[in-house]
Amino acid sequence: MVQAVSANRVETENLFPRAIREALYAGVLAFGLFVLLVGLKTDQNIRNELIIVQRWGLLAVVVALVMIGRFVTVAYIRPFIAGQKIADITTGLLPDTVAVRFFRLPYFIAALVVAAILLAFGASLTAAVGPQVGAYLGMVRGLAIIYALAWLLYYFRTFILANFSALGVTLLVLYPIVIVAAFGFQGSLKWVDNFGIQILIYVMLAWGLNIVVGLAGLLDLGYVAFYAVGAYCYALLGTEFGWSFWILLPAAGAMAAFWGVILGFPVLRLRGDYLAIVTLAFGEIIRLVLINWREVTNGSAGISGIPKVTFFGLFSFNVTDDNYISKVFDIAQSGAYYKIFLYYLILGLALLTAFVTLRLRSMPVGRAWEALREDEIACRSLGINTTTTKLTAFATGAMFGGFAGSFFAARQGFVSPESFVFLESAIILAIVVLGGMGSLTGIAIAALVMIGGTEILRELDFLKVIFGPSFTPELYRMLLFGAAMVIVMIWKPRGFVGSREPTAFLFKKKSVSGSFTKEGHG
Repeated sequence: MVQAVSANRVETENLFPRAIREALYAGVLAFGLFVLLVGLKTDQNIRNELIIVQRWGLLAVVVALVMIGRFVTVAYIRPFIAGQKIADITTGLLPDTVAVRFFRLPYFIAALVVAAILLAFGASLTAAVGPQVGAYLGMVRGLAIIYALAWLLYYFRTFILANFSALGVTLLVLYPIVIVAAFGFQGSLKWVDNFGIQILIYVMLAWGLNIVVGLAGLLDLGYVAFYAVGAYCYALLGTEFGWSFWILLPAAGAMAAFWGVILGFPVLRLRGDYLAIVTLAFGEIIRLVLINWREVTNGSAGISGIPKVTFFGLFSFNVTDDNYISKVFDIAQSGAYYKIFLYYLILGLALLTAFVTLRLRSMPVGRAWEALREDEIACRSLGINTTTTKLTAFATGAMFGGFAGSFFAARQGFVSPESFVFLESAIILAIVVLGGMGSLTGIAIAALVMIGGTEILRELDFLKVIFGPSFTPELYRMLLFGAAMVIVMIWKPRGFVGSREPTAFLFKKKSVSGSFTKEGHG
């Protein structure tokens, strides 16, 4: 036993020179990568002149973190992972996993106590210790809540995986109720809108794009164009003719599906990179048309005054209307009613998207999409009409993009071309790839992590205490987004829940006609 400890100590000591050397290499590489992204920043002075602001302190912190991370990885993490595969000499058993050591019951109880204390007395403690220390208390509270949730997910993972869909829908339905109970009506606005509605919009968009990319295998870089078509369809017809949202919702979907077919015809013979370039150009053409066709779209100024959604005309959410919800039900006036209504509306639209996608996958058209994704030449040899298959994929995916666009216009009350740039298409496609092409569950998880993580960055006030009051965490969302993509593509190349299994299986041999096989049975 003593010899084993001594051997481990010698091995660790031998790793230190290598860890230091690799940490230095990582620091030099990080300096070269981030000297322009982090060390220098363009700004405008009081005379509206472009100037360069030097941020060498922030650059030094980033480089130091990279060096420390590399050193710890080489010197400690890798030997620890290797040691997990070595059995104990006396018992012959492998050591406890990291998860078992990390998720212990005493730690869980401690996390619950800390979270409860900071939730109950957080405001009083912040007032007593000051805003700077209070920011750190908020960080500790958040970490305690995350640990408690992770503990529950770990020990109940079997039950969660077996009933994931039912549990997910139940949590989504109860989410606004829990938030209102915790923060009140006014305090729930941010959590229902920025986290609930925002994430569900991207989930619906990603599920729509998943039909084109994940099921049919057609790389579409201009999906935001259908999003824009749906939004402007609702904005123009709603403001000019006063049509109801419930009429314009299917109209926007039909208009987007029409443009999906229009896009599908020129790209019938294209695949791979060429298809991606053409769809990217289509997205930019739609955006430029919205900017330059000022007589209809009002150009870069956008369209404002878009009417709100009503509950089938029974009651509205405009305070000046006679059938305002507070007047109809004799309840207190609050703007949270409209946000909660929009949350359940986009939840219903997202679930409709999932239901239609699952049904289509089990139908002949869905199997044709999967055959087209795997091999287009073999798909043609089987007698499948690839023209119809591609057009139906583009039209169906575009229809759900149009639905999401009309909802976006109703939620914002204002649309402009700046909301439909190429970056939106890139984010939606990244969510599909990260979640796993073809997997509805994985895409939903990816949207929750990426969009929810971006919104959480706005709440990290303690970072301003560390890096200064001018530090804006949300500006680094794309850096974190790219890092997450690299990490997931290295560890999980097929995404979080990647699956390319077909929907139709032949589990046992069946007799078939002799005209199909030489021997008369398969």
